[in-house]
Amino acid sequence: MLERFDRFTSAISSIHRFIQKIERDEMAKYGLKGAAAQYLLALRRYPHGITAAALCEVCDRDKAGISRIISEMEDKGLLTRTAAGDSQYRALLTLTDKGLQAADFVDRRATLAVALAGKDTSAEDRATLYTALERIADNIKELSRKGIPEKE
Repeated sequence: MLERFDRFTSAISSIHRFIQKIERDEMAKYGLKGAAAQYLLALRRYPHGITAAALCEVCDRDKAGISRIISEMEDKGLLTRTAAGDSQYRALLTLTDKGLQAADFVDRRATLAVALAGKDTSAEDRATLYTALERIADNIKELSRKGIPEKE
């Protein structure tokens, strides 16, 4: 069982580390941090705008990280904020034309990366992998909430 745990965690960590490197390399072309890739794609799904709070949920990230990247993207002209009342946190965030172009760039690059990363994997194997990963993610999320039981 320990070997299985080691293989799983090593593979997941390696994948995550390399995805982050690719995101950093690609987003550097826009003068942004790698995390911006995920936010650009999420923002593109909401053409009428989304609040920072909702973006936190959609991207499963914390408010501090979202706030920093929103400011950077706004400074670079990739998004606009439309204030809602007295709170900037409830402001609607929308991509500008420049932001949409950046999101399209991310989409094209991510599509190519996913195709190349899975080039030796059949559609059936990918479907099985994604189903298994989603189940494992749900189970780990539950374990992190409740803790690991003393007995199985």
